[in-house]
Amino acid sequence: MHASLHAILHDPAHSLGAAALLALALAGPAAAQEPAAAPAAPAEPAATHVGLIYRPQPAPSSYDAEAAPEDEGLAGAKMAIADNNTTGRFIKQSYALDEIALTEGGPSAVDAAKALLGKGIRFLVLALPADEVLAVSEAARADGKGAVVLNAAAPDDRLRGADCRRNVFHVAPSRAMQTDALAQYLTVMRWRKLFLIVGPTDADKLYADAMRNSARKFALKITAEKPWTFGPLAKARGDTPTRAEAMVFTRGLDYDMAIVADEEADWGDYVPYRTVDPRPVGGTQGLVATTWSPVLETWGAAQAQNRFRRLSGRLMRPLDYQVWAAIRVVGDAGAARKTADPAALAAYLSDPAFGLPAYKGVSLSFRPWDHQLRQPLIVVQPKALVSVAPEQGFLHQRTPLDTLGTDLPETTCKFQ
Repeated sequence: MHASLHAILHDPAHSLGAAALLALALAGPAAAQEPAAAPAAPAEPAATHVGLIYRPQPAPSSYDAEAAPEDEGLAGAKMAIADNNTTGRFIKQSYALDEIALTEGGPSAVDAAKALLGKGIRFLVLALPADEVLAVSEAARADGKGAVVLNAAAPDDRLRGADCRRNVFHVAPSRAMQTDALAQYLTVMRWRKLFLIVGPTDADKLYADAMRNSARKFALKITAEKPWTFGPLAKARGDTPTRAEAMVFTRGLDYDMAIVADEEADWGDYVPYRTVDPRPVGGTQGLVATTWSPVLETWGAAQAQNRFRRLSGRLMRPLDYQVWAAIRVVGDAGAARKTADPAALAAYLSDPAFGLPAYKGVSLSFRPWDHQLRQPLIVVQPKALVSVAPEQGFLHQRTPLDTLGTDLPETTCKFQ
């Protein structure tokens, strides 16, 4: 027996087991003289990457107090990643953000999606219009890896109807949800006669269509409807003859509330307080139904508002909230199922067991028939919360949240 091994065997300070002594004897004198290597540290879990594709808003040509910040949506994503990591560290999950900003002359939405998919990213959050959502959905499906697409911006009802896709989940509310929320409030207030003013863009016409459907659904009456033909007066500087013409625009009409359909915010803010008869204004401006507003403070929202302001240096906007919620969907589902597998999480999102706490007083869930996120919408004016939809008294066999938007018997969605 080697002398060094003999010394170990007879030294009571050593406590090597029999197996270790045998291994040391077989390894020879060099092993007996060298200290044992330290055990390897456990490997950190690989981060789940979430991709964000968005289009930064261009800076306005002149001063605009309400101009969208360049990081709209992106700031919400960063807060969501931080939140996911706060909860994920307890179960050894981590998350990272890969964002691509679409700029003029840069990659298309599909090219950006393919770049993210090529890096192995299987969760894509989109702050893009409807056509680009559909194009990215097709690219993700063609990739064949089961990527999940989360629509955080496009309100088009066709994405939840004739153009619905199995791999797309909608965090942004549909236009039908927005107009239903407003219509419920008008029903509660008994303001049943509406004057609908429709802007010139395709989006304005889609909002007007949704408002007409909501009026029928909740027994409201559109007593007058006119197109807006006076240009972007909300963005004009100074008085013009056109302004005087616009004031006459509302004369001789019988209505309780004017509903403006101006998704570009070109003229809708001009209408309040300029109607011939004193009437409230709502729709896309004035009294609006939305996912988020700086005036929301209940259900822990004040803490979220403060946290967002500390992180970004500004107030949280609806798109920030919707992107935040989309990424939190991934984090909450991953924590519940303890996996980052997109197929497993996509199946779970459609399960009634899924619920997302999101500062709305109730857990949010996805409708299995069109993948729309059920959620309360707040009815607000710029300085105050006015109401929350669904309103009390609007009942449903599953959940009152299904009184907002397209219900199962009405859906035209057949997943592709």
